[in-house]
Amino acid sequence: MTDAARHRLTVPSGGDPIAAARKTVAAASTSSSRSAQQYLSRLTDFRQMDIQSAMDQMKTLLSTRPHVVYKTSYYRKQTKNHWARDDPAFCVLQLAFLVIACIAYSVSFRAPIGESIAFLFYSVLFNWLGCGLVLASLGREIANRHLADTKSSSHVRQTVEWLYAFDIHCNAFFPLFVLLYGVQFFLLPLVLGNSLFALLVSNTLYAAAFAWYWYITHLGYRALPFLSQTEVFLFPIAAIALVYVLNLIGHPFGLGWNASRLMAHIYFD
Repeated sequence: MTDAARHRLTVPSGGDPIAAARKTVAAASTSSSRSAQQYLSRLTDFRQMDIQSAMDQMKTLLSTRPHVVYKTSYYRKQTKNHWARDDPAFCVLQLAFLVIACIAYSVSFRAPIGESIAFLFYSVLFNWLGCGLVLASLGREIANRHLADTKSSSHVRQTVEWLYAFDIHCNAFFPLFVLLYGVQFFLLPLVLGNSLFALLVSNTLYAAAFAWYWYITHLGYRALPFLSQTEVFLFPIAAIALVYVLNLIGHPFGLGWNASRLMAHIYFD
């Protein structure tokens, strides 16, 4: 065999794209695992949490440019090879705010101790944590199965990290918390009334909160460059708008319901 033929048959070192892709995916998986371990370890050490950064992110989520929050995820991917937060400060701070709000509601409704504890556990374990676990898992599954762009050659095949999906839930939950646990608290004398105006204000508050949740969720998945058609996460907003309009139309016929009064009935009656 001539030297020229031997040169043509030689495969350059590191030239196997499949092997390179496997190494990249393996490295990303290892990085994600380390991120989860670091997250859990920092959860027990308050001194390692960056509270100021978490508060800045919360302010950004309430601004007109909430998508900026997800830029930090991009930088984290570039420097640490994972998308999810490795600092639990955001979750811890959100949990603390939720506990304080639950105490304020219990005092406002003069709820007994047992009922107050039940409201606290329901808000934390079901509204925040339980729904977060389910929605993060569903969102991740939908994204990985149906939205991952397998045709593009501009990036290696990637998947949505579960911890990043939970980050998205926490981000989206915060504006909802501000509206339904914060703003609604100061409007209780108004929104608990029987008038059409009370119903309108209450239902607008709830519709805005849940629509905001899904909008922030959409932004979180849209920030990942390997996903496409992330507009599917905006579809629930159409359902929210439909229920809002139907509820308003049905009010003169006795079919409308006030979301705040329903909340008070479920938790405190």
